[in-house]
Amino acid sequence: MIRVLLVDDQSVVRTGFRVILQLAGDIEVVGEAANGPAAVDLARRLTPDVICMDVRMPGGDGLAATREIVAGAESPPSVLVVTTFDLDEYVFGALEAGASGFILKDSEPDDLIDAVRRLAAGHGLVDHTVTRRVITEFARRRSPRRAGDETLDRLTAREVDIVRLLAEGLSNAEIAQRLFIETSTVKSHLGRAMSKIGTRDRLQTVVWAYQNGVASY
Repeated sequence: MIRVLLVDDQSVVRTGFRVILQLAGDIEVVGEAANGPAAVDLARRLTPDVICMDVRMPGGDGLAATREIVAGAESPPSVLVVTTFDLDEYVFGALEAGASGFILKDSEPDDLIDAVRRLAAGHGLVDHTVTRRVITEFARRRSPRRAGDETLDRLTAREVDIVRLLAEGLSNAEIAQRLFIETSTVKSHLGRAMSKIGTRDRLQTVVWAYQNGVASY
């Protein structure tokens, strides 16, 4: 079962999400919080796999809570930011805080379920209304830097190629076709690369690639 923590200041929203997610059959809602500090506490005590996090809440916003949760655990849960706001600044803030995904509250129920499953499986995502432009612009806004020789030396040439193609928006199957290798081989190489550079999912790996000059704008 995928263990989920719901964080939103509106109880009716949390109730709706609980009903939607638990109908999926493979998802269990293990707790609810109405503000950021409560979310941080419950995340530590309940160790969920995924946290559905609101952005703006009285008593502590979701982005600050996300940053604390991600920074404070050896194996932090994946954070799915769920908000009514689709402005770029909220997406930038979510990515900067370490969130693994972003989805709008008015998305279809199946989209929410799919997002939770994807994050639980280690695949970050951005809502379909938010384009790759957002990720590249986010990376551009951060202090530009090049990956150090030591970091790049830890990656094999094949791993660098796969991370670069991932940043271009290719799926595992498309990367495999481009490089004439098996999809399972792509997955293995990508997993090792993520472990070496310290990223938790595909989305954060894409951001890393742009920030460190492995991918170009």
